[in-house]
Amino acid sequence: MPTTPPALLLDRATVAALLTLDDCIVAVEAAFAAHARGETISPGLLHADGLGREFHLKAGGLLGARPVYACKLNGGFFQNCARHDLPHIQGLILLYDATNGVPLAVMESGTVTILRTGAATAVAAKYLARPESATATICGVGTQGAVQLRALTRVLPALKTVHAWSRDPARAAVFAEKMSAELSLDVRPAPDLGAATRASDVVVTCTPAKKAFLNQEHISPGTFIAAVGADSPDKHEIAPALVAASSVVCDLLNQCARVGDLHHALAAGLMTAAEVRGELGAIINGTAPRRTRADEIILFDSTGTALQDAAAALAVYERALAAGRGTRFPFWG
Repeated sequence: MPTTPPALLLDRATVAALLTLDDCIVAVEAAFAAHARGETISPGLLHADGLGREFHLKAGGLLGARPVYACKLNGGFFQNCARHDLPHIQGLILLYDATNGVPLAVMESGTVTILRTGAATAVAAKYLARPESATATICGVGTQGAVQLRALTRVLPALKTVHAWSRDPARAAVFAEKMSAELSLDVRPAPDLGAATRASDVVVTCTPAKKAFLNQEHISPGTFIAAVGADSPDKHEIAPALVAASSVVCDLLNQCARVGDLHHALAAGLMTAAEVRGELGAIINGTAPRRTRADEIILFDSTGTALQDAAAALAVYERALAAGRGTRFPFWG
C-alpha cells in the first residue's frame, strides 16, 4: 500500500532562522506578479471572529515551476501580552505539494505573517512611492510597525526621518529610541499625528483600530499610504473620503472589497470597485499604471493574502531542506 512521506515540522525559532525580510520581499513580489499572470489560486479568506478575538483561515496556491498550496490558520488575541504573557498572533501554516497533495510541512505562522506583511509594503512602496521619499510616519509601534519601517528602508534609500505615532506616547518614545539605534535613522515620537503625516512622503498604518483615524486633512499631495491594519471587516484605519480621494491599489481586489479600508469607502458609496487602479501584481507587471504624477496620493490597501503566505512558506521549506533543519513527522505511520 502506498504511504505518504513524513511532513517537516518547523518551530518558530527554526522559521525565524531560515527566513529573512529580504527573502520575503523577493518571494512576495514574485507571488503577486504570478497572480497577475493567472498562475495562482486565491479563493479568499474565512473569519470566525467573536468575543473580541479573531480566528482567520487563508488558503491559496502558487501554480508555477514549484506548485504548492498553503493554508494558514491564525488567531489574533490582542490582550494576550497583558493577560497571559503570550504573543498576540499565534497560528500554523500547512504547506502541500500541489501536484500530488502530499503535505510537505507544518510551520509556525507568526514569523511568516509578520515578515510577509512588511514585504508587501516594501514591494508596493518600490513601485508607488516617490523614489526621493525622505520622511515617513509609522502609525502603530508594535512588532509590525518595526517590520514596516525596516521594509521601507530596503526600497527607499533616501529615507532619513521617521515619525512614530501611537495612542500611547510612551510606547512611541520607546519605539523611536530603539529603531533610531537599529537603523541609524532620525526616528522621533510624533505627539501630533496630523503634523507628522502632513510632513511625510510615506505614511504606514498598522494598528488594530476599528475607527478611522487618518483623514484627508492629514495627507499632503504626493503621499504614498500603506493601509496595513484592516485585515477583518470591523477594522478601519483610513477615512472613506481619503480612500476615495486617492488612487487605490489593492493586494487582492475581491478581498479588499470585503475586509480592507477600501470596503468602507465602497459601503459609504464614495467610490466603486471599478475606480480602483488595480492590484499590486498588475502594477509590478506593468499592466496597470504606477505613479502618474508627483502630487498623486496613492493608497495601497494591504489585507494580507494566502499568496504571500504560500510564497514565504515555500522559501522556508526549501531552505529547511537545504540546511537539514526541522523534524520529520510521519502523520500516517
